[in-house]
Amino acid sequence: MMCPYCQNPDTKVVDSRAAPDAVRRRRHCTSCGQRFTTYERLERRLPWVVKKDGSREPFSSDKVLRGIQLACRKRPVSADVQHEVLRRVEVELEGESEVPAREVGRHVLDALREADEVAWLRFASVYQEFETVEHFLQAIRGER
Repeated sequence: MMCPYCQNPDTKVVDSRAAPDAVRRRRHCTSCGQRFTTYERLERRLPWVVKKDGSREPFSSDKVLRGIQLACRKRPVSADVQHEVLRRVEVELEGESEVPAREVGRHVLDALREADEVAWLRFASVYQEFETVEHFLQAIRGER
């Protein structure tokens, strides 16, 4: 690891600790004596998403999280639970090369239903394009 202060490539690890989703390492530069912290995270391989029109775009955790947050707005669903829903979706899709956008939505729906049923219904209304009250009732009864 290169020292951020003097660019010396010779640094030593002084301490390693587990951090949430990473390994935290305190390092010491053998040239200038400065100490600095690095975090090592596993790089996830998330799929490309195939949209309805056939176009492809990289999976966006931010887009999925925004949809989850919108569905959970003014609901008693903590930010931690929302991030856990996102994490669960990412784990389920990890390793795939391409997935249809509908499959991403299905995974979000499955995870949201366990977190909050009203948030699940809100997300479902957009994801499944509800147009009438009957569509809502069918979803609640499990017919849709």
